[in-house]
Amino acid sequence: MAGKRNRTVSSSAASAAFGQWLYSSGIPRHQFYHVMPSAAEAFRRGYARSSREPVPAPLLPPLNGRVSVIVSACNEASSIPMVLRELKRLPFHEIIVVENGSQDHTYAAARSFEGVIVAHIPDRLGHDVARAMGAKMSTGDIILFMDGDMPVSAEKLSSYLVAADRGVDVALNDIMPLLPAFERQDEVTRCKTFLNRMMGRDDLEANSLTAVPHAMTRHAMERIGYGNLAVPPMAQSLAIRQGLRIEAVQTVDVLSMNRRRKTNRGKDNPVARLIIGDHVEALGETMKDLGARLQWGQVSRTELALRRNSL
Repeated sequence: MAGKRNRTVSSSAASAAFGQWLYSSGIPRHQFYHVMPSAAEAFRRGYARSSREPVPAPLLPPLNGRVSVIVSACNEASSIPMVLRELKRLPFHEIIVVENGSQDHTYAAARSFEGVIVAHIPDRLGHDVARAMGAKMSTGDIILFMDGDMPVSAEKLSSYLVAADRGVDVALNDIMPLLPAFERQDEVTRCKTFLNRMMGRDDLEANSLTAVPHAMTRHAMERIGYGNLAVPPMAQSLAIRQGLRIEAVQTVDVLSMNRRRKTNRGKDNPVARLIIGDHVEALGETMKDLGARLQWGQVSRTELALRRNSL
């Protein structure tokens, strides 16, 4: 027991020391969350050598709020154990798996992990509806959203938790380094960029709540409305309109990890049509309140042409 207590004390002290160093490091804001995992690992190794005590990875600064994670899963028996093993390395208050419409052993695989809450729904809800349901069930101050078919390292996931703990209301996956040039982007990517531009958030480019992982604060979810989380572009447009702090904080390569299915292959596939339709819905609802030109309403035709031609 004494050895276990020493390791706990060492980890707590290392976490506090890392937090103090990290927040006074002067790392530029646009790089802060991207470099945090590598900085944490270097600090962890140095602290373990100097203290001669083991310090578990990943090393996080102390978090002020409780953290929940929602994992949407359907027929993910082969991948969800890898997802949950990584999540178990982080200090979650609760892990909720929303298992919906599975025809395999996803439920049993998730239940085999101690402490994991599994919500079993016989009907297939889809990832977005399952996430909204899980968010409503959760009790944490910060909520991380994952899919059951995409294992992501705890080190990278830590960036989303720290960002939300430090005041980022909506912490997005920064997919921009993974995308080709504009002329080679698909329709879904262009829809994401168009929505952000029309809402006055050109800086977000194609980054969107459509992509996991992402994290949100409880405050953000309550402002957006839990039901609206089922339509990610709607949730994004509402978050922007509410003036919430939205940042792309870490890059996780979900494009290559995304499981290939019949529904998401080829041009004009069902998943692409669904996402495009969600963007049309979000734009339509926003235009009812803000007018057909949205944030371009006060821009002259000359300025509009200049901005268009600069793309």
